[in-house]
This record gives sequence, structure tokens and C-alpha cells, in this order.
Amino acid sequence: MIMKANQYNSNEVLIEALKEGDEKAYIYLVDTFHHNLCVYANSLLKNIYSAEDIVQSVFIKTWEQRASLKPEYSIKSFLYKLVYNEFIDGYRKKQTLFPLEKEYFKTLNTVVLEDDAESFQKILDIVNKEIQTLPPKCKEVFILSKKEGLTNLEIAEHLDVSIKTVEAQITKAFSILRNSLEEKIKNFLFLIFGRKKIRFH
Repeated sequence: MIMKANQYNSNEVLIEALKEGDEKAYIYLVDTFHHNLCVYANSLLKNIYSAEDIVQSVFIKTWEQRASLKPEYSIKSFLYKLVYNEFIDGYRKKQTLFPLEKEYFKTLNTVVLEDDAESFQKILDIVNKEIQTLPPKCKEVFILSKKEGLTNLEIAEHLDVSIKTVEAQITKAFSILRNSLEEKIKNFLFLIFGRKKIRFH
């Protein structure tokens, strides 16, 4: 059956086409979801190259397992769940989970089950908007730490302040964000900015 690309907009039609081995449907699938899946995978891994590897693996598995796809289920949710599974499997092979990390992964699972690319992006936008309202010094330290990836020592040397000052500003930033964000979005602070440096009070 020959179909135009825009006819794959329907979830059911897309899945049926994939099940039939329609390569154009597969190309449409990759073109439609590749970028957002990479953004999502990178938010988990903090490594764009590893994120792209996971997404590539997910698309390959989706094609290989296309016969088992169910038209009544969202292909978008299926893809995000596969990305999550790939990530969690890789992480578990490397180390044992500690209590704080278990909470992190619990949050990840909630994201995968409840949110798609659009709502995830909306939450990112809300959080970033709140970051811009932080006190100037607090915002500067927070961005250097959580968005630029600098260590506390690097930030202290860069700004010519003590490490304790840096830690205090980061803690203050999280406190302000948690007070200003809705309950559900608070959980995304775990997901967006990583798990090892976050302090909850």
C-alpha cells in the first residue's frame, strides 16, 4: 500500500504501515521523533553521543519488533519507554542503585509513562523561565553548575568565591525553584539537572 508521508500522522495508520514493513513509514517515524528522543536521552545521560547511540538502537529495535506493535497503543510512548529501558539497563550494568538514585529512576519512570515530547518540552520551558527569575548571583552559579557542567571548585575559582559559597547558592537556587514550581514539575529537577549534586530539604 503506497501512502503519502502526511498520511502517517495517524498513530494507528503509522503502526499498521510499520507492521506491514513499509520503509517510508519507518523513515517518517525516524524523521518525526529522532530529535526529541535525542533531547530526552541526553537529559538522562548528559552525553549527546551516547544519547544518539541509544536512540539509534531504539529505532532499530522498533523496526525489528514491528510485528508486535499494537495500533491501540501510542507509538510515541512506546519509543520513550524503549529509550528509558535502554538507559536503565545500561546504568544497572555499571553500578548498584542507592536510595537517592532509586528516587531519581522512579521519577524517570513517571515521566515516560505520563508525558510525551511536547509536555516534556513545556516543563523544560517552565523550569528555564523560573531559573531566569533567580537572584543574579544565585542564577549565575546555578547555570554554571547545572547547565554548563562546571564543578563547585571550578565555579569558585572562576568567580573568586569559596566553595561553601557556591554550595550555598546552588542549595538556595533549588529551594527557590521548589517553592515556585508546581508539585509535579518539582520532580523534574531530578531529571533535568542530574542526581549527584541535588540537595533536598
